[in-house]
Amino acid sequence: MNLIFFDGHQRNDLLPLTFTRPTADLRVGILKIWEKWQKRLPESQVSFWTEAYLSEKFKLNTSSDNYLINGSLLPDNKIVSIIQNLKLGQVLVKNNVVWAARCSADFEFATLDFSIFEQVEFSYNVSSISYPWDIFRLNGQEIEADFKLITNGRTSQPLSDTNRFRQADRIFLEPGAKVEFAILNPDNGYIYIGEDAEIMEGAVVRGSLAMCEHSALKMSAKIYGPTTVGPHSKVGGEVNNSVIYGYSNKAHDGFLGNSVLGEWCNLGADTNNSNLKNNYEEVKVWNYQSGGFKRTGLQFCGLIMGDHSKAGINTMFNTGTVVGVSSNIFGSGFPRNFVPSFSWGGASGFETYKTSKAFQTAKLVMSRRNIDFDATEQKILETVFALTEQYRAK
Repeated sequence: MNLIFFDGHQRNDLLPLTFTRPTADLRVGILKIWEKWQKRLPESQVSFWTEAYLSEKFKLNTSSDNYLINGSLLPDNKIVSIIQNLKLGQVLVKNNVVWAARCSADFEFATLDFSIFEQVEFSYNVSSISYPWDIFRLNGQEIEADFKLITNGRTSQPLSDTNRFRQADRIFLEPGAKVEFAILNPDNGYIYIGEDAEIMEGAVVRGSLAMCEHSALKMSAKIYGPTTVGPHSKVGGEVNNSVIYGYSNKAHDGFLGNSVLGEWCNLGADTNNSNLKNNYEEVKVWNYQSGGFKRTGLQFCGLIMGDHSKAGINTMFNTGTVVGVSSNIFGSGFPRNFVPSFSWGGASGFETYKTSKAFQTAKLVMSRRNIDFDATEQKILETVFALTEQYRAK
């Protein structure tokens, strides 16, 4: 099957995370959304229909028979079967939202116009990622689904007898994973420790945890699930129900709760965020689609941070703060709860973080992981800089 993941109407609601990736490249649970589909359809080929400025990195490949899938759709066996059974020229619709379609090579991919397709309505309740906070809200169910998908028929590497643990059948170590002198309690959830990931001495884990490959929990870390780390990320201090994307670090003491950090982010020592308002009211979060603050329906909601953003030591984030792409935050006090992309400053105010300096930092950070900050990456960030100019102080 040739799978093409398209950005539906949810894409703008998922900013700032989707400034730098298609919707299907979001990680929730253990796997990215497109990886969940490919695991269930192992012979499939994957590509993306996304914003033009992202298409060089996330390419579109068409064939004579294509399955187009809304990138926000989380798969299970039933919805996979429904989509597999679509006929050429059919589009799968629920509540006026297009979730999938099957088309030939002569389809007009430039516009994704499904108006002439035969509509197939369905009533099955699907899970999808519509807003950034859905990533941590649905993380528990997705860790469970991914855990069962990845470990089915396989045997875990043994846990060292230096550890204390229960429910061993809900703990899985990939080859190269290292865990010593830790306390692991799935608490009826699941703990997945990826290849060459490490949980260091004194770390305590309760509830579901997904450690992606080459990630690390630092000594005496306290993790409440459902939480996802990595790949290639380091986490310390106290973390509760958060998703930390690849190559991002929260390596020191401090609290992070009900949050999503993009790639290449760093939180300095003793950075803390609030995930509950003092009056216990519903949290509102900045929404790019509406241009204002949107109700989340949640009492607990912390920090949403776009790729390449950083926070200095002792930074404090208020409940429901949204930080854009490539911002640098530091200083005492609480910065405002919407920080535009390419902002430099803190509670006392922000100025524009010049791209020349931002790109220099990105190049240094990525080179430490032997990854090039190449022309493609630079063009993506240049476009994000231009797209977000309206939000920055003049």
